[in-house]
Amino acid sequence: MWIIADARLPEIIKENLSNYGTLLEFSSNAIVYDAISGHPDIFCCCTDQQLIIAPNTPAEFIAMLKSSKINFYLGDALLGNTYPETAHYNALSTEHYLIHNLDYTDKKIKEAAQDKLAIHVNQAYTRCNLIFLNPTHFITSDKGIEQTLVKHGLVGFYVHPEGIQLKGFSHGFFGGCCGIHKHRLFLNGSLSYLPEKKALTAFLSNQEIETIELYQGPLIDSGSLLFLHY
Repeated sequence: MWIIADARLPEIIKENLSNYGTLLEFSSNAIVYDAISGHPDIFCCCTDQQLIIAPNTPAEFIAMLKSSKINFYLGDALLGNTYPETAHYNALSTEHYLIHNLDYTDKKIKEAAQDKLAIHVNQAYTRCNLIFLNPTHFITSDKGIEQTLVKHGLVGFYVHPEGIQLKGFSHGFFGGCCGIHKHRLFLNGSLSYLPEKKALTAFLSNQEIETIELYQGPLIDSGSLLFLHY
């Protein structure tokens, strides 16, 4: 298994992640703005059968994917330095759903998810704000996404993003500080720093989700942890 993560994460987090798979450290320069330049979920979208990446993803990372024999496809939309050109690949694709601001979703992602229910949300930084636990239960730090999930008969647990660290901004988002693999939720920090800790811990327990806190500090938004097993 491979794990794509921001190269700027603290060493302790990267060391702990390496216990679960082969770590692929991601970085970029002058393609998107600096705060998100190392965020994998800005450049990559994981679907059921493939990894779709921006065509202007750094050549060094593309070479890393090839050397690791990871199957990937280039999307159509180029990333840029300003929103919404930064959000084309920040979609969440699950077994049953494609969730994103569909006005900005890359064409190749839509094609890969044509057999899924496409759910439109206003927040184009969808993956930054949303993590799925199972086909019906999600965690989000965006109220609009939460309301849309409810309209579709899904369950969204809301986590206030205040306190989640993102350099250069007052806060990051919950989806960006974690990744899911099977029944394990991996976190760039500790839930102890969230006011919702007690309720969120119970929510995760009820869904039989194990939490792996990769270090005992405040949660860090690193643009998600992407787990690949293609």
